[in-house]
Amino acid sequence: MTGQPMVSVRDLHVRFKHGGTTLSAVNGVSLCVARGEVLALIGESGSGKSVTLRALMRLHSERSTQVEGQIEIAGQDLMALTRRQLQALRGPVAAMIFQEPLLALDPVYTIGQQISEAVRRHLPVSKAQAQVAALEALRSVRIPDPEQRLDAYPHEMSGGMRQRAMIALALACKPQLLLADEPTTALDATVQIQILILLRELQQALGLSIIFVTHDIGAAVEVADRVAVMYGGRIVEQAPLAELLGNPRHPYTRVLLGTRPQGGLRKGERLISIPGAPPNLSDLPRGCTFAARCPRASDACRREVPPFEELTSGHSVSCFHWNEVSVKTHGEPLS
Repeated sequence: MTGQPMVSVRDLHVRFKHGGTTLSAVNGVSLCVARGEVLALIGESGSGKSVTLRALMRLHSERSTQVEGQIEIAGQDLMALTRRQLQALRGPVAAMIFQEPLLALDPVYTIGQQISEAVRRHLPVSKAQAQVAALEALRSVRIPDPEQRLDAYPHEMSGGMRQRAMIALALACKPQLLLADEPTTALDATVQIQILILLRELQQALGLSIIFVTHDIGAAVEVADRVAVMYGGRIVEQAPLAELLGNPRHPYTRVLLGTRPQGGLRKGERLISIPGAPPNLSDLPRGCTFAARCPRASDACRREVPPFEELTSGHSVSCFHWNEVSVKTHGEPLS
C-alpha cells in the first residue's frame, strides 16, 4: 500500500461495561484501507464487525464503552479529536450507512428535510442550496421521481428506496470514506444486488474508500477489493478478494466460505455448518478464539493467540496451522 491510507487502525480494543460485567467485543484489530479501496469485513454475527465500524466514527457511548488503540482517518487522529472536530469529520470526511434505514431515518421529517439539514450542518450553504444538494444526492442514487421523494416520509417508501435515500444522505456532503454496516441485510435478493451494484458504481465514480460490513461472502464478492475475516473480535485473515476465495488459509475462513452453497443445494444435500458456538465475550479464551470449534486446534492454540504471518503480498493469517488448510480442503465440513 503506497501513500497515506484513508483508514489506519492499530491494536483497537472495544469493551462494553454493564453492571459488573465487561464484554470484550473487539480485541486487537489492526487494518488499513487505501484511498479508493473497498475493504469487506466479514464474519458471523457477534464477531465484532459492526462494533469496529462504529468505533471508527466514535459512536459508542463514552460512559459505558472503553475504546483503546489508534484510529486515523484521512491523516487525523480520531482519538484525539474534540467533539467539535469530530462533528466536522462526520459528513464531509467520513459518513455511515446504517443497517436498517427505517430505524436510522427520522420518521417525522421528510427525506428532503433530513438530507438538507445534514448538508447545512456540515457545509456553509443556504437553505435553498441545501435543497438543491439534497435533490442531486437523490438523483445520484437513481431514485425514481427524486423531486417527489424529497417530500416523502421514510414510511412512504419501500425498503429499497429507503436504503437508496440512506446512501444519498451519507453521500450528500461528498465524503471521502463510506462506512456501510450490512446495508443489504433487510432487503430481498433482487434489491440487494441492485444496491450492491449501485455502491460499486458510486465508489468508482467518486473515488470513495469503503469499509463494507457483511456476513454474506456473496455480497462481498460484488463490491470488495480486499477482505478481512473477523472472529471473536479479532481479524483472523486478510487477503485480496480473489486470493481469499481461491486459497483460504484459516480454518474459520474455509468453513465460512463453504457455508454458502455454490450453484444452489440439491434436495437432500447437507448444508455445511460450523459446530459449536461463538466465544463468550465476557470470558474470552486465553488463546485463539476459534480453538474450541476447530478440529485442528493444538495446545499452542489454546495457550496463546497466533501471530499474524504474511503468506504472500497482502495475504496474512493468524493461525498456527495455516499450512494444513489449502484450496483442496476449501468447502469441506470441519467435523
